[in-house]
Amino acid sequence: MSIALRRSEVAERDSTRHLTIPELRRARQIIATEGQLASFVPEGGFSNELEALNAIGATLGLTVVDLSKETPEESLLNDFPVRLIHRYNIFPIRRTEDSITLAVSNPFDVQAADAVAEATGVFVEIVLALPHEVGAMIKSHLGVGAQTLDGLIAQTEESSDIEVIGDLEFDESEASTMAQEASVVRLVNDILVEAVAARASDIHMEVQATGLKIRNRIDGVLQTQPVPPELNRFQAAIISRLKIMAHLNIAEKRVPQDGRIKIRVSGREVDIRVSIIPMLHGESVVMRVLDKDAMSFSLSGIGMEDDVNQQFQKLIRMPHGIVLVTGPTGSGKTTTLYSSLAEIKSERNKIITTEDPIEYQLEGINQIQVNHKVGLTFAASLRSILRHDPDVVLVGEIRDFETAENAVQASLTGHMVFSTLHTNDAAGAFMRLVDMGVEPFLVASTVEGIMAQRLVRTLCKECRQPWVPATTDLPDDFPVDEIGKTPIYQPQGCRQCRGTGYSGRLGIYELLETNDEIRSLANDRTGTDSIRKAAMAAGMKTLRQDGWRKVLKGRTSIDEVLRVTKAD
Repeated sequence: MSIALRRSEVAERDSTRHLTIPELRRARQIIATEGQLASFVPEGGFSNELEALNAIGATLGLTVVDLSKETPEESLLNDFPVRLIHRYNIFPIRRTEDSITLAVSNPFDVQAADAVAEATGVFVEIVLALPHEVGAMIKSHLGVGAQTLDGLIAQTEESSDIEVIGDLEFDESEASTMAQEASVVRLVNDILVEAVAARASDIHMEVQATGLKIRNRIDGVLQTQPVPPELNRFQAAIISRLKIMAHLNIAEKRVPQDGRIKIRVSGREVDIRVSIIPMLHGESVVMRVLDKDAMSFSLSGIGMEDDVNQQFQKLIRMPHGIVLVTGPTGSGKTTTLYSSLAEIKSERNKIITTEDPIEYQLEGINQIQVNHKVGLTFAASLRSILRHDPDVVLVGEIRDFETAENAVQASLTGHMVFSTLHTNDAAGAFMRLVDMGVEPFLVASTVEGIMAQRLVRTLCKECRQPWVPATTDLPDDFPVDEIGKTPIYQPQGCRQCRGTGYSGRLGIYELLETNDEIRSLANDRTGTDSIRKAAMAAGMKTLRQDGWRKVLKGRTSIDEVLRVTKAD
C-alpha cells in the first residue's frame, strides 16, 4: 500500500515553508503545554493546522499523510497494543515483515515510537497526520464507548512492574470497591511507572471542567501527558485508589490531605509523597517522586565549579558556625546539604538532622522527622538535639525567630549548623535573619558562608547543536570576549532526550564567604546591595556569572540561564 501524501506534487512539497530553530522550539513548547497543534497555528503565521503540520514535517524530514485514504489491515490492529493507541493518540497504518508505519499527531512525541518499538520488537517509521484524522481513525476502527478504556488497560496477559510496599486497607464503601477494580489498579500503576521511567520529579493530576489532566514535571518543566478522553469516568476511582495507597481517608473530600506511598518499580524502591487538595471541579493530586536508587549525594556531581567546590569544602569542615543554602522551592537545596553531610560524615563525628519531611534516608546519619501535631517543631527538636552531643546539626529550614535563635546558640556553643533559607540571593540571608529578630551582631559572628543556587537543565549530548551567535543575539551581561574560544550550544531534540533538547539538571551557584568587611556591614544592618557588592569585590561569582560559565562549557543553554536568573 502506498502512503498518500497530502500534497502529491513534488514541487509543491519542496516549496513548503521550513521553520527556523527558534520557531521549531516554540512549536514544541506550545504543543507540549497546550496539548494541541491548533495552538501553534496563529503564532506560526499559518492559516490552518495542515499548513503548520506540513512546515513542521518538512523541517523534521517527516512525511505528512492523508489518513482518510488509508485502510489499515485488520490483522495489524489485532496484534497491535491497543493501550498505546489511546495513550499517545497514534495509529498504525502499515506493517512489513520488520517495520511498522505509525501515524502520529504530535510531531515531537518521541515516546510514542519508543513505546511501540519496545512493545512490537520491530522498527517504527513515523509519519505525521492531523490530530482530528487520527481521532477519526481510532473511532472508526476501535469504537468509543464504555469498553474503550477497559480494552486499553485490562491487559491481563501483561504483568505489572509495580509492587506496593505495605498492606492496603479497604472498606465496604462504593469508592473503595471502585478503587479495587483491576482496570483502575492497572491504570494507576501505569501512571506511576511511566513517571518513574521518565525521571519525573512530580506528577500533577488536575481536575478541570473539561476533565482530568495529567502533567509530569521532568527536569523542572511540566510536560502534559496524553490521556484518552474516556479516562474522565475513572476520575473518582483513580483518586480513591491513590488515597488508599497513601493510607488516607477516602470518604473525606472537603479538606486537604497528605500521605506517602511506597512502591517497588522493577526492583527499585520509590517513595511518593501525596498531596490532595479540594479544587473547584474536584480533588487535585500532586505526587512528589523520590527515587532513592536514582540519587547519589556528592558535591562533585551536582555541578559546582572547582573554585566554588574548594571554597565550600573548606566551609563545611569548619569546627563551628552556620552555613546556609538559599533558593526557591525545588532548587536543589536539600541535595546540596545531603551531599555536604555525605562528604564530612565519619566514625569520629556525630551528625543529627531535623527535617520536614525526611526525603532520603542517609546511612550513618541520625535523622528526626518533624511532627507539628505533637509539638516536635524545628525549634523544639533543635533544643533536644543539643543535649544529644552532636558535632554537626542540619536544620531542614529556618522559618521563624525561635529556630533561628536556637541555630545561632548551637553555633556559639561549638556546633557546626547547616540549614536552608528562602532568599533570592546569598547576600539577602543576613537581612532575612535580622528581620526574624536575631541580633545583627549574632548573625555577623556566626554565619560563615551562604550558598545561593538554582537548577538549570543540561543539554542533551546526543543532539545539541553548535551555535555562533551575533552580539545582538546575546544578553547585555554575557561575556562576549569568550565567544569563539569555546563553542556555544543550543538544544535540538532527539529520541534520547524525548524531543526536549535537554537531559538532566545541574546547579548554578553563588557562594558568599563571610569576611571581616561583610561581618561589619551585617553588624551595622547595611542593606543587601552593599553586602553583595562587598562579596563580589572579594571574588564572589553571582548566579548569573556561574550560569554563563556553564554555557561556555557547553553544559546548558543561554535560554536556561535566562529562565532561572535575573541580570546582575
